[in-house]
Amino acid sequence: MKIRFISANRDTIQEVEAQPGDRLLDVAQASGQPLEGTCEGQMACSTCHVIVAEEDFAKLPPASADEDDLLDLAAHVTRTSRLACQITLEAGWNSLTVRIPSEARDMQGR
Repeated sequence: MKIRFISANRDTIQEVEAQPGDRLLDVAQASGQPLEGTCEGQMACSTCHVIVAEEDFAKLPPASADEDDLLDLAAHVTRTSRLACQITLEAGWNSLTVRIPSEARDMQGR
């Protein structure tokens, strides 16, 4: 499946291939996106916040209450915001488009 990452300033789109069962955070980091994932996907931070494209948001299962609580701590949250560590790609999705929020920083230098 095709994953499209749109840069924070919307001037760059990177398309990468991914497989069902892949975690979006892992795909993003492997492709050099500036998502830190400080807690390594344990859902203890909000440093992997992404904004899912409106047309793709309905594909995703609802966020858990814990994920919603962590999104409350993230900057520039929108109605379609999610944590990339909580999105597991599913068979049947042809594509998924996400935008990197403007406050995204990767302090690990990926």
